[in-house]
Amino acid sequence: MTDNVLIRWIDGQAPTEISGGTTWGMPFPRGSVQGTEALAVTDAAGTPVPSQAWPLATWPDGSLKWAGVALPATGSPSDTYHVTADAGTASAAGQPPSDGSSVTVTESADALAVDTGALQMVIDRVGPSLFRSLSRHGEPVARDARLVSFLQDGVPEGAGTASRDAFTGEVTAVVLEQSGPVRAVVRLEGRHRQDGAGGKGRSWLPFVVRFYFYANARSVRMVHSFIWDGDAGRDFLAGLGVRFTVPLEAELHNRHIRIAGADGGFLTEAVRGLTGLRRDPGADVRGAQVAGRTTPPAETWNPEVSRRLHLIPAWGDYTLSQLSADGFELRKRTAAGHGWVGISGGTRAAGFCSLSDTRGGLGVGIKDFWQSHPGQLDIRGAAGSEASLTAWLFSPEAQPMDLRFYHDGMGQETFGEQLEGLEITYEDYEPGFGNPTGIARTHELTLFAYGATPSTESLAADAAAASTPALLQATPEYLHSAGIFGDWSPVDRSTPARARLEDRLDFLFDFYAGQVEQRRWYGFWNYGDLMHTYDLDRHVWRYDVGGYAWDNSELSPDLWLWYSYLRSGRADIFRFAEAMTRHTGEVDVYHLGPWKGLGSRHNVQHWGCSAKQLRISTPAYRRFYYYLTADERTGDLLSELVDSDQNFLGLDPVRKVRPDAATYRPNRGALGVGLGTDWGSLAATWLTDWERTGNPRSRDRLLGTMADIGALKYGFLTGEALYDLDRGRFDTGREQISVSHLSAVFGLVEICSELVDLVDDPAFERAWLQYCRLFLASKEEQVEAVGQALEGIYLTQAHSRLTAYAAARLQDAGLAAQAWEHFAGGGEHLNHGAAFSLRKMEPPFVLLPVDEAPTVSTNDAAQFGLAVIQNLALAGRHLD
Repeated sequence: MTDNVLIRWIDGQAPTEISGGTTWGMPFPRGSVQGTEALAVTDAAGTPVPSQAWPLATWPDGSLKWAGVALPATGSPSDTYHVTADAGTASAAGQPPSDGSSVTVTESADALAVDTGALQMVIDRVGPSLFRSLSRHGEPVARDARLVSFLQDGVPEGAGTASRDAFTGEVTAVVLEQSGPVRAVVRLEGRHRQDGAGGKGRSWLPFVVRFYFYANARSVRMVHSFIWDGDAGRDFLAGLGVRFTVPLEAELHNRHIRIAGADGGFLTEAVRGLTGLRRDPGADVRGAQVAGRTTPPAETWNPEVSRRLHLIPAWGDYTLSQLSADGFELRKRTAAGHGWVGISGGTRAAGFCSLSDTRGGLGVGIKDFWQSHPGQLDIRGAAGSEASLTAWLFSPEAQPMDLRFYHDGMGQETFGEQLEGLEITYEDYEPGFGNPTGIARTHELTLFAYGATPSTESLAADAAAASTPALLQATPEYLHSAGIFGDWSPVDRSTPARARLEDRLDFLFDFYAGQVEQRRWYGFWNYGDLMHTYDLDRHVWRYDVGGYAWDNSELSPDLWLWYSYLRSGRADIFRFAEAMTRHTGEVDVYHLGPWKGLGSRHNVQHWGCSAKQLRISTPAYRRFYYYLTADERTGDLLSELVDSDQNFLGLDPVRKVRPDAATYRPNRGALGVGLGTDWGSLAATWLTDWERTGNPRSRDRLLGTMADIGALKYGFLTGEALYDLDRGRFDTGREQISVSHLSAVFGLVEICSELVDLVDDPAFERAWLQYCRLFLASKEEQVEAVGQALEGIYLTQAHSRLTAYAAARLQDAGLAAQAWEHFAGGGEHLNHGAAFSLRKMEPPFVLLPVDEAPTVSTNDAAQFGLAVIQNLALAGRHLD
């Protein structure tokens, strides 16, 4: 029997309610659990809790490595939970709640009907609707949910016009991915099709929508992803949203609009207001309306009001627009064709609104609303028998989305000219490569079904829950004990030297979290990313200088953040890493077209660089989030990459600098694949797919290429080997030594550490240990070992963890001491106190007050963080 595993809320305390259920991922030590049927969940009091569990990954011996675990909705969540695995005891896993309710799915030829016990949704298998109806205890609260968008054909500058066409998402496939009893997941696929064209108009913007249902839930989670497949030169997305039709029956004064503002504030109004009138309807009437309760019968009111109701304006339309990270505007009007009246404004709206009457209503919340501006919330026609509520993910009031490349190429036609440009702006330009076609974006929404107009306090709680969903997680200590993700250990401040390094790790995270806010690294395509390098003269990050702008995972900040979370359990680090994973896995990677499966190197625009490489799209960066949350969308991204070795046939990642460029041509039987960033990314892909699916192709290519690297005379030091795409194997005859300082800093270190522990391959382990031991060895040691000194040795601090790995594996105290010497040496790295202090810059010398850490770059910060984390885990006892 597995001991009780403590599961706690990531924010430290239980939420007051889980309206839609909750899911998390948790690992198990190798060989300890054979299957999810053995898992059971209890609350803090030891009472069994209904749950549903499913495998996310297995160890090579077939035992369970990662599982997704789901709990039903509840109005009284436990402070903590415990998970046990005991094959000999009846399990609560997969059992419905004790009150007999569960989520059920009924399938027919044309639809799926899902019932959580509290709400019901009917989903048509094809057509323009995401769902046909949403009901609360059988009472309809919304129907005919649709994806809507606008496409504009230009962006006039000065006088001029542009035409705008409306599109509606058309569902072409519906898949039931999970069917309960605690959790059900429905996936919809489709494309946007031009309205009014009789099915013959343009079709574009492929999308995937998932609905998540839990037993007893009164809310539904919705995850929407789309792929940009337009022409950046002529297609300008001018609006993208989800529209719901809300039926209304009550009197206009019993219809209620609730819109969340900033910092927990709310607009609370009725379509026909009864407060502030010249004649008073009565305190009980006013009080009921303000509270959202049904007002007393009109015949009991002051007749001076009741007989003049028809003269009070009905405000049927409301809009909140958040066009920047710093401001929203609220306004309303009586109906189309009449002027708008300003209500108020503010800073950062929560992205939540509801429309309801005495019989029920709909609430919608958008996660990361202001962070992913421009967004908008619209209510239209609330004075009629049915209204529309539109959650705009890209506001139609903003400037249309302009994805054109930012310069004209400046004459860089040849590789030679492009390499010259690289020397001055660090931008790897190539005509036609700054193309966004194939990038993607994901949004998360929560839909709430109400039986009446809720209290403002409960709506505020719903808005907060949609904005920052509660999450359960295992403790860092347990995650570490499970033996997952390689070399790391929980935070330890037990000695002054350790505490000093922990302080510096905290400093770097807090600095970057502050920079996101101070530099406004927000927006539809930007939120989640960081900038690459700082410009001390202008006191800005180099947002406009070629390859120094958006980081796009350069030197693995994703890994730094995820390992920082694993060892600390901090909610703020988790959400920072979550935002980065959502961004880098979607925006920085191509999901269709000739570069599908490849990512773009750092640039002024996320898609601007001509270096389209696996080192950016690698699952090494995304699998943390997938395993910790069981997120199906991230699973999609991992699955997209399974055949990514095919990309080497179409695009050589080192085509501009290849020494044998005069003779090398991509050949199925002999593709040049680097043993650093390239193979490390392929190994992460194959490992993740093998663990998730058992795919023999991925297993055989992983194990085969590991054996081939071990068989190369110089192992990893060979630098590049020729890969047979059909066999999935390397030619082991190449004898050369070619070392790059970039080979190991895009996930290779972390993946190789896992592989050595996971797979019994002594030759591969020897090859990896040779690389780790020699990279920072003295020239004399290198010559003695391989006959020559290694060239291209940079990033000493970052590579100190290679020495630490060799020290730990070989039990060599001398190497451990050298690892810490390498970590502290070299003037170009973050090894001096000045790097860990802030300087405040104030206007007028800067646009806004900002903090500077002048010598900090994202490359060094990420690699410093990883070096500290891994050196402490591998050689921590030698630190003092």
